[in-house]
Amino acid sequence: MDDETKKKIALFRYGILAPIISGTYDEGMSVKEFFRDASNKIYTNHKGEDTKVSITTLERWYYKYKKDGFDALMPKRRSDTGKSRKLDGDIIEQIKFLKQEYPRLPATLIYQKLVDNGTITKLDVSLSTVNRYINQLKLEKKYNTNKDIRRYEREHINEVWCGDSSVGPYLKLDGKKKRVYIIALIDDASRYVVGINIFFHDNFVNLMSVMKSAVIKFGKPKVLNFDNGSAYKNKQMELLAARLGVTLNYCAPYTPISKAKIERWFRTLKDHWMAGLNMNDYKNIDELRSDLMKYVTHYNTSVHSSLNGLSPQDRFFKESHMIKRLSENHIDKSFLLEYERRVSADNVVMIDGTEYEVDYRYSKQRITLRYSPDLSKIYVVDKQTDELVPIKLLNKHENAVIKREKVKLTGGM
Repeated sequence: MDDETKKKIALFRYGILAPIISGTYDEGMSVKEFFRDASNKIYTNHKGEDTKVSITTLERWYYKYKKDGFDALMPKRRSDTGKSRKLDGDIIEQIKFLKQEYPRLPATLIYQKLVDNGTITKLDVSLSTVNRYINQLKLEKKYNTNKDIRRYEREHINEVWCGDSSVGPYLKLDGKKKRVYIIALIDDASRYVVGINIFFHDNFVNLMSVMKSAVIKFGKPKVLNFDNGSAYKNKQMELLAARLGVTLNYCAPYTPISKAKIERWFRTLKDHWMAGLNMNDYKNIDELRSDLMKYVTHYNTSVHSSLNGLSPQDRFFKESHMIKRLSENHIDKSFLLEYERRVSADNVVMIDGTEYEVDYRYSKQRITLRYSPDLSKIYVVDKQTDELVPIKLLNKHENAVIKREKVKLTGGM
């Protein structure tokens, strides 16, 4: 099993455990009740297959994570047996789930899904058996595609941070207009803007810098709520959330209420700040950024109509005990990009077109690299110890004068 597959499996496991790790599951539910409830659900694994997970397996994953963090969820070994099972209560629940989630899915495709994911075999269960049960379900319950959409507000700060980006004005540089983008994070309960910045590009790296600044200042949230844009929904974000111990929530398409507060805030920003800008007053993006920060400070300290006479800042720090800060080391290690690279025969890897030298023991291997976006910190993840081993820029002149160790092929002491 390669490292990429192990990572996918670990992210799948973390996705199931995320509510209990981040503390977002029902407060009235005990840990054992959470495991019991989770074991009754059907999940889509890294292969795209529907599967269930037993209570004992969930407990083992959870306590591994508590002891050694996200990397402990990566399997050391894996053996798929592909054993068939009889049609019982477990299979019935899977059929119910598939029919409820995909009301128009015909019995033939449901049957094929159960076969493909190894839940049943064609020798054990026939298509007509599944079809008869689905027809019975249609009589017992009518399925529809209506979604339960309601307004909501979190009770406490740092339960949910909503993140989004918006196009900004055009900045004139060297006689050419260049579009800027604003990326922001807002706390759901207080409407406090916990993170914001302005960039020339709307991408994950810039989003990550806004998130890191917010986590350093205000601790971590339990849930990060985003839309389905590529800057927000990607493997790097999944790894980041897993290392922080945060649950990711992505808004379903055509459900704007899910992130209404951040969208409303951006509309306010455009009406109250952007509409009054004279872009000829700004020589560079730093001057525009400084002006944006002044507006955000004004917004955060002004009374908000939905906060009973409080400003977002007053409401946020009214529950300062809810701020759970992370150590500097934890934050630095969490906010590293991660990619796989193949090492050349002469111990060199390429990152963004630049050559870096690694230890000779990694020669011709595929390794995992973690590094800061500015490339000031670059590490190899050692497969044996899971430790981060620093690497450096390739220096051919320095290597030319290094004395190599000679290996004796014959001879005694």
